[in-house]
Amino acid sequence: MSYKIQTKIAKLSSKHSGIFFLLVITTIILAKIFSISNTSFFTIVCFFLISTLGVSHGSLDNFKGQKLLKKYKIKSKFFFYFSYIFLTCAVIIFWNFFPSLFLFLFLVIASYHFGKEDTEIFLFTKYAKQKVMSYGKYTKGYYFFIFFKGFLIIAAPLFYHYQETKDIFKILDSNFILHENFITIFFFLSVYSYIHFSFILNAGYGDGAVIGDGASILLLNYFFSPLLAFTLYFCFLHSVRHSISLISILDKKNLKKGSEKFIKKSLPLTLITAILFMIGVYFLTNYYVFDDAILKVIFIGLASLTFPHILLEYLLEKNEK
Repeated sequence: MSYKIQTKIAKLSSKHSGIFFLLVITTIILAKIFSISNTSFFTIVCFFLISTLGVSHGSLDNFKGQKLLKKYKIKSKFFFYFSYIFLTCAVIIFWNFFPSLFLFLFLVIASYHFGKEDTEIFLFTKYAKQKVMSYGKYTKGYYFFIFFKGFLIIAAPLFYHYQETKDIFKILDSNFILHENFITIFFFLSVYSYIHFSFILNAGYGDGAVIGDGASILLLNYFFSPLLAFTLYFCFLHSVRHSISLISILDKKNLKKGSEKFIKKSLPLTLITAILFMIGVYFLTNYYVFDDAILKVIFIGLASLTFPHILLEYLLEKNEK
């Protein structure tokens, strides 16, 4: 990716962080004015947003897969689709046999993914690279801060709403154990990671965006339920930011045309995913209450998509070096 495109993505992402922060403040004020409470209605709204807008940023994986096939000189597109679907189904199946293991892996991988995707868009300037290299990019220090930066998505709801977050984990795995003594430590490590990267990006692009993102996540989790806070972050910050990168690549000159291309290309897989999520909820309501069925589909469904999505991103990044 050229320096010009990276700069464009960083500038757009920085503006988006500011807009998202204002959206968070506005939402909190409206919630206080109208005394909005968290009910089953919000669970349905969260499900709809995650299964459409949230997953849409990964709906170009089929095009990325074709690019990867060319790298490995594989002509058959079937190989990619089979591998992607197989890994997705494997996660769902093995989750039923080893729920604690796969929930733990999902939390670790998702944290790293959130930290990496929401940070590396700004780590391209000469200044930022020099600062990162001062402690070694792709070393233990780098991975440590990236992981804990992304882990704030999990640590914040545990810190502010421990029992409610614990109840969600119990729905996903009845035997999952959370050690409350470590939550405060992990929470402040996550907050410090945001501050750490803001210093690295100082005088470059994204220092204000990183602080703004951290503040938005903390405010969301303080005022709202864990599910609603995660939904707003995942759909309107993480997903939109990733989509901005894809739009800028699809059309390097015209943001509007890039957006139109993105919608056309992402719509088929987004609709398929949303339909599969709804079928999953319908099936699980035979065994669980409605809200629990939705939570299972949301998080197990996201886990099943996250594993192949991250593997694809890793292989593409590896082959582009």
